[in-house]
Amino acid sequence: MGAGMSHFLLDHFFISAMPEWVPFRPAIVYLSGIIEIILAFCLLYSRTRRKAGIWVAIFLILVFPVNIYMALMPEAYHLPAIALWLRLPLQIVLIWWVLAVTKKSS
Repeated sequence: MGAGMSHFLLDHFFISAMPEWVPFRPAIVYLSGIIEIILAFCLLYSRTRRKAGIWVAIFLILVFPVNIYMALMPEAYHLPAIALWLRLPLQIVLIWWVLAVTKKSS
C-alpha cells in the first residue's frame, strides 16, 4: 500500500524511472499507484487474497522492465548502482514469495 501511495508522493521519481519514449508516463505512474493500493487492500481479505496474489505477481512482472532500465541507467538516479542491480533478483524473490504466501491462505 505504501508503494502505491509513493506513486503520488514521489511521482517525479517514478515518471523519470521510465524511458522517455514511453507515452503517457504520468498517467501510467498514477494508474499503477492506484492498482498497487487496490491490490494491497485485496491482500488483506482472505476471500480475495489468492487472486490478488496472482495479480500482484503479474504486476511485478509487468514493472520488471522498468527495473532493468533503471539498472542500466544508474547515473539518472540518486541510488547506488549495486542497489539497482540487486533489485532485479529481489523482484523474482518477491514474485515467488507473494505466490507462496497467498497460495497458503486459500
